[in-house]
Amino acid sequence: MRKTIFVVDDNDTNLSKAEEGLEDFYDVMTIPSGARLFTILKKIKPHLILLDIEMPEMDGFQVLEILKSTKEYKEIPIIFLTGIREPEIEARGFESGVVDFVTKPFSAPVLLNRVKLHIDVNLLIKEHTEKLARNHQNMIFILADMVENRDSGTGGHIERTSEYVKVLVSEMQKEGVYADQIKDWDLEMMGICAILHDIGKIGITDIILNKPGKLTDEEFAQMKNHASNGANIINRVINRTGEDEFLHNALLFAEYHHESWDGSGYPHGLKELNIPIQGRVMAIADVYDALISERPYKPAFTHEKAVDIIMKDSGKRFDPAIANVFNTIHDQFNTVRQTIKDNKH
Repeated sequence: MRKTIFVVDDNDTNLSKAEEGLEDFYDVMTIPSGARLFTILKKIKPHLILLDIEMPEMDGFQVLEILKSTKEYKEIPIIFLTGIREPEIEARGFESGVVDFVTKPFSAPVLLNRVKLHIDVNLLIKEHTEKLARNHQNMIFILADMVENRDSGTGGHIERTSEYVKVLVSEMQKEGVYADQIKDWDLEMMGICAILHDIGKIGITDIILNKPGKLTDEEFAQMKNHASNGANIINRVINRTGEDEFLHNALLFAEYHHESWDGSGYPHGLKELNIPIQGRVMAIADVYDALISERPYKPAFTHEKAVDIIMKDSGKRFDPAIANVFNTIHDQFNTVRQTIKDNKH
């Protein structure tokens, strides 16, 4: 499959020369201005952008700043085209995120070699990163599955709640609910983070996890420790490997998913917006799945009954703004549940 290259320059000669040098190997789109670039980007995402620095209205650095501050575009490699031969400009460019400079007037072979180099390198990096991410993800699934297999009453819980979180956060983003906090959330990553929300159960005895009847007060107090246990486990990983976005979010899902909007939850008894939003999102996904699932101490409730219980607890157990979002898309939860069930048969 041919890769797509954008060439952004206000000079027609440069556009034509770049197109002629690249068109045998790539799909080339020539663009006369930064403003036009952003119009086209809404429809087509290129594999690399060749960007002139000196353009009227919006120069290359202004275009670069917008690209690098926009989630959808920040990973696109940018090569500056420039007739300016000043070390300060090069330093500023590299600091701002360009991967290379091509000096104008350029020769077609030089331009082609530079583009090939960065396309190939970028593909290798992407493939390597994706492989590491798959390995990382597989280890997380295995670890979470080990915990779930100890708890005979929660089969499939981590897979379903992961999908519920993605559905709920996606709709929150569309509706602008807590937009400043979640607008940059990656849905797939958040779904994987949510898989670890019950990792602390690894420290709970099998006798309590698999007890067929109601837990005693002492047993329930031990069960409640799983939220803090989970946070401690992930914290130890952070201390050994260094904190990153994934581990930070996973910790918040694990530690705060049993906090309640009215302050009656655990482990910290936090109230309202003092509860991290990851915990408030996870609370709805977790409780919905517990309600619709058969457990040793209760039958499975219907989807309709689960929705009714959650909405009655809006403003008590659950963040009312997030509960309202859930109420508009709860049918998608039911679809996810049924799809996963069907796939297992």
